[in-house]
Amino acid sequence: MTAAKLPDFPWDSLAGHKARAQEHPGGIVDLSVGTPVDPVPAGIRDALASVSDLPGYPATHGTPALRAATIEALGRRYGIEGLEPDAVLPTIGSKEAVAWLPRLLGFGPGDLVVIPELAYPTYEVGALLAGAEVARADRLTQLGSRRPAMIWLNSPSNPTGRVLGADHLRQVVDWARERDVVVVSDECYLSLGWDAEPVSVLHPSVHGGRLDGLLAVHSLSKSANLASYRAGFVTGDPKLVKGLLEVRKHAGMIVARPVQEAMVAALTDDEALAAQRERYLRRRIVLSKALQDNGFEISHSEAGLYLWSTRGEDSLATVGWLADRGILVAPGTFYGPSGGRHVRVALTATDDRIDAAAERLAS
Repeated sequence: MTAAKLPDFPWDSLAGHKARAQEHPGGIVDLSVGTPVDPVPAGIRDALASVSDLPGYPATHGTPALRAATIEALGRRYGIEGLEPDAVLPTIGSKEAVAWLPRLLGFGPGDLVVIPELAYPTYEVGALLAGAEVARADRLTQLGSRRPAMIWLNSPSNPTGRVLGADHLRQVVDWARERDVVVVSDECYLSLGWDAEPVSVLHPSVHGGRLDGLLAVHSLSKSANLASYRAGFVTGDPKLVKGLLEVRKHAGMIVARPVQEAMVAALTDDEALAAQRERYLRRRIVLSKALQDNGFEISHSEAGLYLWSTRGEDSLATVGWLADRGILVAPGTFYGPSGGRHVRVALTATDDRIDAAAERLAS
């Protein structure tokens, strides 16, 4: 069975720590996952309902309005230029895109997929589903003479919050083009820069006026609280997107029509995006101070929804220490072997639960 070839789902292993945290008199403060907790903006909900009486099948490619709103938002928010409307493809959230991209791009046994040393677990899962080999590397020199089929980039990073500058991204893109390697950038946290300004791999300062060989994956889960809607998209190289579209048509990988309408509303509403940023910024300030005032060091974390934190001990020991205080976090080992002394602390809890976590750390 395919399941036997995959690693165990990491968060299942937190059951014991979760039960311990739930025993706290004030209840659990769950900072182990990046699940949005704030309301879905009213305009998005209205848009979803407005097309709830359409009985026909939606278009796999998405509506023209959705593709146009995507291009406009990427240009307005991130300075991305040169995208074609046909080179936008909605996905059922970003996780399914991450999990199936290597397979849908035609990679498989004998191919090498490179992922960051500390990485969202689904990058590895996607390569394994395709039957490809996986290598963890943050520097091209680590690959030696090996030529990968595909390289995953993730900036801002999940879990570390690290931001890769335009020079770094451009170096990877140039190297990959010389070797006919596809570069895919997971940019789900692009709107959440705090101490650094993230840049897209599709920005002109990176791609030099050419989109060939490049794809970017985006999600509205974090920026618009649409995790339950499963709303994401992939865009970039028109040729690559066309190939993905053809396969997804056959496979029935279609975003629901009401969700497509909701995506248009989310991509149009910059005020709601700014308001959500402010919520996360407030929580980041409270939680980072509480951690640093009480024995933690925060590494990177200049962007995104997580504080990559350490007490200078084994990550599972830190998970247990926090669980005793009713706080649940994810051990760094979920993201790679080099995460063994860090934990990932999410900002995705309500203001009152973030405040409760800060009080417990102080006591």
